[in-house]
Amino acid sequence: MIDLILASASPRRRQLFALGNWNFEVIVSDVDETPLENESPRKYVVRLAEAKAKAIRSKVKKEALIIGSDTTVVDGQEILGKPSDEKDAERILKQLRGKKHQVMTGIAIYRVRDEKLVTDLCVTNVPMRNYSDAEIATYIKTGDPMDKAGAYAIQHAEFKPVQSLSGCYASVMGLPMCHIVKALKQFDIFPNADVPVNCQSFLNYDCDVYSEILNPIPNPSPIRGEGSPLSFRRGLG
Repeated sequence: MIDLILASASPRRRQLFALGNWNFEVIVSDVDETPLENESPRKYVVRLAEAKAKAIRSKVKKEALIIGSDTTVVDGQEILGKPSDEKDAERILKQLRGKKHQVMTGIAIYRVRDEKLVTDLCVTNVPMRNYSDAEIATYIKTGDPMDKAGAYAIQHAEFKPVQSLSGCYASVMGLPMCHIVKALKQFDIFPNADVPVNCQSFLNYDCDVYSEILNPIPNPSPIRGEGSPLSFRRGLG
């Protein structure tokens, strides 16, 4: 038997990982999330995902597979982590308002017995709506922004910060499940459920990228862009 361990305190990641219908345990991993000097956002989230996975290796059995993940909001090349206080949350939300930014989630699957490590990165473009100062103030009063990178939750029912999205909704919530499935296959671990179907049903979202993630076309040409006929956006309001 192989123990699957999710190294996360996030209830959202627990909900998403459960969509694979695996038996798994949660062990919270606590690591320093300070970016290194001149570290790119892409390297930052993958490094932290790996650090979270390895940080709990002494607490699990040798046959365990540990899943680490880290999500950050990126505006240009600026990493926007969790707000330090309500004033900082207001600043971040105003900075993101009415424009597009990126959400990057790094994942790491680490096997303790032989130290095999598989990492991956999911990048999603996120266009924010032009919400008002009053909406920001009301949202901050709920306390929801305070433990979120970028000071928002895409799934928040009242604030609804994002009007439309093309890409991995689950990654913006904290765990890109198709990337998890793809990485676990390298350890001969397969889901006990149809993850794309479960994920779309759980999120009430029509995903347009799961097929290319799980079944990538070698050397695709031309490269698909947001403006291509194959791309669409789903309203989230």
